Amino acid sequence: MSAQEPVSTPPAPAVPLAALLARRDLGLRLLAGPEDATLHWVHTSEMADPYPYLLGGELLMTAGVQLSDPSRYVERVVEAGAAALGFGVAPVYDTVPAELVEACTRHGLPLVEVPPRTPFTAVARALWRLMAQARLQELRRVTEAQQSLATAAARPAPVPAVLGALASRLGGRAVLFAPDGTESAAAGRPIPDAASRALAELAGVVGPRPGGPATASGDGGGLRLAAYALGGADGLTLGVASEHHEPGNHTIAGVAVVLLSLLTAPRRGADSAVRDAALVRLLLGEAPAEAARSLDPGPWTVVHAQGGDGTPFAAAALAAALGTSLVETSDGSTVRLLLPAGTAVAAQPGWSLGVSAPAEARDLTLADTHAARAVRLALTTGKPLVRHREYGPLTPDDARARLAPLAGSPALVETLRTWLSLHGSWDRTAAAMGIHRNTVRQRIGRCANLLDADLDDVDVRMELWFALRQG
Repeated sequence: MSAQEPVSTPPAPAVPLAALLARRDLGLRLLAGPEDATLHWVHTSEMADPYPYLLGGELLMTAGVQLSDPSRYVERVVEAGAAALGFGVAPVYDTVPAELVEACTRHGLPLVEVPPRTPFTAVARALWRLMAQARLQELRRVTEAQQSLATAAARPAPVPAVLGALASRLGGRAVLFAPDGTESAAAGRPIPDAASRALAELAGVVGPRPGGPATASGDGGGLRLAAYALGGADGLTLGVASEHHEPGNHTIAGVAVVLLSLLTAPRRGADSAVRDAALVRLLLGEAPAEAARSLDPGPWTVVHAQGGDGTPFAAAALAAALGTSLVETSDGSTVRLLLPAGTAVAAQPGWSLGVSAPAEARDLTLADTHAARAVRLALTTGKPLVRHREYGPLTPDDARARLAPLAGSPALVETLRTWLSLHGSWDRTAAAMGIHRNTVRQRIGRCANLLDADLDDVDVRMELWFALRQG
């Protein structure tokens, strides 16, 4: 992550600095650095060292009231991850200090001159309006893509049609990978061999591998790559390559994943026949583990669910949403489901879900216990989904992968390390780092979001602590 990239995801799309510079009514002038930086918000500060109060991705506005050491000031701003620096001419300085221009040029930090007639609030208001326009454009793009994908799914050859619509909307290539890694179907423009190999490798990361993620992303051959496991499909994976990482791409791909999961799922008649055969074998004395293998080779995931809308069809609707027909509701309050290998589990509206780690057939009883424990935790904490995770020793590679979302943000890493070492104390962490306790809370909240971690869970804290020690 570069200094110009934000350390957390804001609630609105980023806006390129060039779009703000193009506003002639503001009279802004770029004095140093590139104009292709992306802005996520505006922050005004006259602190001598604004580092503790920056979130990353800001256009930092200042009139230089306490600018005593421009070089050190710029270093701290870059360390904090600010996207650009806006310097107001007057009342303190008649011109932007040459030392500040030199420091920004040296560090590659965009420096924008704000004329005396333009108040900082006008710059902030202009950025918010540009963000609102970008959000509206994003929503329109996603809506149009959803309609296009739905139309494609209704065609005589729906799978190729959906892949073609997805590739067209993302301006790249969409590939359906078989469990052995070969291309089952593809659509869109050709991509370089290096990108094809990287996409196939990325697709191998997701899917039925025990403990594997449902999605993965990266770069290869100069393209943005992403892979998604298809829920309810027999180990199929969707790979997508596009030139740019545009807002809404992930949402559009998610719609395609749902449609392709339904289109490639085994027909219910075949499922029923296989289940009946497994039940007969079980009643005739075959071991449960062997009977389970006849349904699916595994590993399996156990899900416990509580909630729903109270209708008799709630459990069946939940099972359909999760891509399984193996559902049980005998106790009247908890729905238990078995999901075969490669089925992704996402939160469902109105339900509290507890999800076990993938387990072999012989370990399903233990997985059932883990799912029951997880759904109790979900109900207690008010979270829609809690996953049971097995924690063990981390290798250096595991540690780097776990902390990868924080890469390039030393402020977040150091705050997390200090906070964990002080047993989650906000006040002691603030005192140790010389920052405000609210800043500690903001940074730890961003760490939790970026790492997709429940920092109230002692096991998660332990895992991250050992990951930091390995790093």
